Amino acid sequence: MSLGKRMLRCGMLLIPCLFLAGALWVQGRVLSASGTAAVPASADNWGLSFPTEGETPVGNATAEQLAQYNAYYVGDTSQKVLYLTFDCGYENGCTERILDALKKHNAPAAFFVVGHMIESAPDLIRRMVSEGHIVGNHTYHHPDMSAISDQAAFQEELESLEALYQETVGEELPRYYRPPQGKYSEENLRQAQALGYKTVLWSLAYVDWYTDDQPTAEEAYAKLLPRIHNGAIVLLHSTSETNAEILDDLLTKWEEMGYTFASLDELPQL
Repeated sequence: MSLGKRMLRCGMLLIPCLFLAGALWVQGRVLSASGTAAVPASADNWGLSFPTEGETPVGNATAEQLAQYNAYYVGDTSQKVLYLTFDCGYENGCTERILDALKKHNAPAAFFVVGHMIESAPDLIRRMVSEGHIVGNHTYHHPDMSAISDQAAFQEELESLEALYQETVGEELPRYYRPPQGKYSEENLRQAQALGYKTVLWSLAYVDWYTDDQPTAEEAYAKLLPRIHNGAIVLLHSTSETNAEILDDLLTKWEEMGYTFASLDELPQL
């Protein structure tokens, strides 16, 4: 092989090595002095990996790192307890059946709602409250909150929903916040904490939000049964026809596995 060809080949081999070195340097930049990953200054979406089914998944940040901002992605991992949560962007006829299933199992849940949900389905919101569920803040307009660095603008999104809820229900909105699309940043966590909110992420979810491409019951169970774990904060969408159809049976299956259901008010103190 000629000298020129050898140099070209070495250069081609060096390129991925440089990329790898750069990636490792960036990764090192988000490590704290203790050697554990810090909460990223900015992040795209909250994400999870499941190295071992049936055990707590690994998130973008650890429970301990989130705790400094009054944020959770998992609850009490020493107990076979589940925290049921639903994201509610709008009403399409599924929420009533979801509430029926929860009532049958005496299972408390938290419904993270946006302004449109309260405006278009106030009776369902009032039913949630009367049956002992938490209604949480999912922002008024459902924007990418990680793009909002200004405290006043961040506060406006949450306080607008608070005011609408107060007008509709006659009570103050419980101080639980879930960032739309799971998009968050360290600054967002600080902003929510400054307003007295607990940020609630999740440790179990599945792709249930495409209303025109719903999973089958079998596909839902394949995700929601093997990956369930102690202290799981479960995220489901109230617009899912599959969820509405299987929830009664799903809760039964989890109960048969020894799990009970708890309110977010019962999350361990940080």
